[in-house]
Amino acid sequence: MIADKQTYLRSLVIELTKTWPQNRFINLVFHGHSVPAGYFLTPYVNSYGSYPYILHKKLKERFPFAIINPIVTAIGGENSVQGAKRFDSDVLCHKPDLLTIDYGLNDRYVDINACVLAWQEMIEKALAKNIPVILLTPTLDNSYYKQDANWELLSKHREQIKKLADIYNVGLVDSFQVFLDYINNGGALEDLLSQSNHPSEKGHALVAQELYRYFPI
Repeated sequence: MIADKQTYLRSLVIELTKTWPQNRFINLVFHGHSVPAGYFLTPYVNSYGSYPYILHKKLKERFPFAIINPIVTAIGGENSVQGAKRFDSDVLCHKPDLLTIDYGLNDRYVDINACVLAWQEMIEKALAKNIPVILLTPTLDNSYYKQDANWELLSKHREQIKKLADIYNVGLVDSFQVFLDYINNGGALEDLLSQSNHPSEKGHALVAQELYRYFPI
């Protein structure tokens, strides 16, 4: 079962409400590819317009006494198999209080079975250290218009990520569905993209809002 938004991060929310001298620093680690890394129109990186920092701003507005460190370990062009190889050295070393994983767009170019193993490895290592995890399905790209083989692969990876969240009882942000909902409600995909495969700030804001739902009032 996918983790419940109202309860999954309850203990973390309690930590965020503490004031000095009872408070401590909170590390939010965002692992993945170019999207959480903040790439907009490559090679331009708009860190403060990306969902890790939009979420950080929203949390700081709500928890003004908290010390929140957004740590982005994402690398543009990387896939989950590569990300799993550096997981110990680049991710776990930060002792995350929350970990997000976002590789769906680039995983299309790697064997899906290898990707599943890589996601499982990262999830299991995090859970073994009692780190809460939120998985993200891919944001949409221009393959939406063609509904071609790339689109079918994106859809398959989205379903696999959802399945992993269900198996491991971790959090899920279905960015894929959030973008589809925007389109189905009369919006244009162009509003959410800065280039063919990278979200715009508006697209990032939709993802950040879904992440924020895991921090219930």
